[in-house]
Amino acid sequence: MDLVARDVMTTDVETAHPDDEVGDVLERLAKAHFNGFPIVEDDRVVGIVTQGDLVRLFRKKDRLVWIPIGVPPFSETLPYAVDFSLDEFDLGIDFVKNARKDVSEIMVRDVVTVEADAGIEGVLSILAGEERDINRVPVLENGALVGIITREDLLRALETELGH
Repeated sequence: MDLVARDVMTTDVETAHPDDEVGDVLERLAKAHFNGFPIVEDDRVVGIVTQGDLVRLFRKKDRLVWIPIGVPPFSETLPYAVDFSLDEFDLGIDFVKNARKDVSEIMVRDVVTVEADAGIEGVLSILAGEERDINRVPVLENGALVGIITREDLLRALETELGH
């Protein structure tokens, strides 16, 4: 039997809404075991936001400052640099201003998705493709979000399929 997206996807998908504040989404991501949310409005995927999108929002003059939300870093794969001096007085103001933005202001609107009955080869080419660095792909059925496939989900399914 050929695997399709529905066989591999995770159906319990945490999402965010376009009107959610960046600070709230940032805090949810920091506590999650994954690093991105589909942005959903009326059951339709209208965007996607990742920890990279959120962290870039808080860069200051080519430096990245620690984001003080009281929880551990998002993941060990992202570099966090603490290069910050107290003379950058406006940092706190910028942080508050950015944290209060709607996530719709920073989300990626050009979301790559797959249909639930799409062959696994197509999903593999999306997640392994070099054109865009995509780590997760929302799965749709009749235009509505029904699941998500991460690189980890795909590798686990391929390992099972290969009998290892």
